[in-house]
Amino acid sequence: MLTKKQLDLLAFIHKRVQRDGVPPSFDEMKVALDLRSKSGIHRLITALEERGFIRRLAHRARAIEVVKLPDSMTDGGFTPRVIDGDLPDTPPPPAAQPVVTIEAQELPVMGKIAAGVPIEAINQRVRGVTVPASMLAGSGAHYALEVKGESMIEVGINDGDVVVIRETSVADDGDIVVALVEDQEATLKRFKRRGDAIALEAANPAFETRVLPADQVKVQGRLVGLIRSY
Repeated sequence: MLTKKQLDLLAFIHKRVQRDGVPPSFDEMKVALDLRSKSGIHRLITALEERGFIRRLAHRARAIEVVKLPDSMTDGGFTPRVIDGDLPDTPPPPAAQPVVTIEAQELPVMGKIAAGVPIEAINQRVRGVTVPASMLAGSGAHYALEVKGESMIEVGINDGDVVVIRETSVADDGDIVVALVEDQEATLKRFKRRGDAIALEAANPAFETRVLPADQVKVQGRLVGLIRSY
């Protein structure tokens, strides 16, 4: 059994849903029933819901389903209708993210290269490292070396980094190269020509530039990439 106010509110909601396709607001309900505050509407809504005449839909603003009507308001042909409010039932699914495929290639790590005092020439593989294929620019074979020392820190090459080298015997001024000195020592330095001599420049003021006769310096490769582990 419904009270007169409950019946009036149910009739008002049902009429507005049938006419407009959306339920009335709490303010409209308050005015229609001549109540002084919306708290009274809340109590009536709760009472109707507890008695099974309406159902409020969670997470949806102003969404009420009229489940049934009393016999005095229906001829038996009533069908419940769900009215969508302002908010969706569930958030829309996130946009599909494109699948990015990165091609990679394994390179041999041919020991350590000095970024400081030259060390013995590089001549054997110690392990492998996987690098993005996009890093392997240009023609020719590639290999990797682990950096030892801090002579190139001002260009971002730190002790322990792995540098990717493209094999070549020529270099332009300013290239960072693997240079073989007197067929015995290998070092990673910036390559500069000075007349008939070659300057191997460090990128750290604590290290001096080495100037050597051109026939004592052989370029073994040019820096094309760097890998850092943290």
